[in-house]
Order: sequence, then structure tokens, then C-alpha cells
Amino acid sequence: MTIDWDAAVAFALSLPDTELSTSYGSPAVKIVSNGRAFLFTGREGQSSFGLAIDLDTVEMLKETDPDTFWQTPHYEGWPGVLVRYDSPDPDRVRAIIARSHDWVAAKKPVKPRKKK
Repeated sequence: MTIDWDAAVAFALSLPDTELSTSYGSPAVKIVSNGRAFLFTGREGQSSFGLAIDLDTVEMLKETDPDTFWQTPHYEGWPGVLVRYDSPDPDRVRAIIARSHDWVAAKKPVKPRKKK
């Protein structure tokens, strides 16, 4: 069994302090208390979704399971990883979604943008 966008969102929304929202105009799951997205559609919406996660974890995931976790040049050097929908290990994907949630939940709230 694989994990698709709807299953990823449903799992992410089962975690504490989360809401369905948008990030850069696309669907995302955010932490309510700080306004930060941790799960998002990304630019590769047909094949993958994105997770915000620390750079060390990004590198570890790409090295240990490159068939599931990857990056395009757009994401390189940024704390985020793409997750292929056809991953053969949905339990690991859910564990990484939970880890992403915890990592983003620990961040300070987003600063409001100055209005022009």
C-alpha cells in the first residue's frame, strides 16, 4: 500500500495543532500556533509531496531511501525533501511526516509581512 496526497494530509491533520491551509498559493498543512507549513504539494504535485525538515535529516533520507526521498535543484540546500507517492514503506513516510511536524512545531511563529 502506498501513500497519496489525501492519505498524507489525513495523517498530518491527525497530529496536534494542525490545519489545512495554503503555502505559496498551494495546499499545505500548517502548524496552527506558529503558522508554518510542514507538508505541502511542492512543484512535483503529480509524483511527490514535500516536507519541511532539517538538512541533516534530508541528507540521511536521500542516502538511505533515494527511491522515496529526493530533491530537485529547486530544493537543494533548503530544509525540505520531496516524498514520492509510490513509496513502498508508508509507515516510514508517516514517521517522517510526524518528525517534520515536530521539527516545524518547535519553530517561532512566522513574522507578519509588511504591507506595501
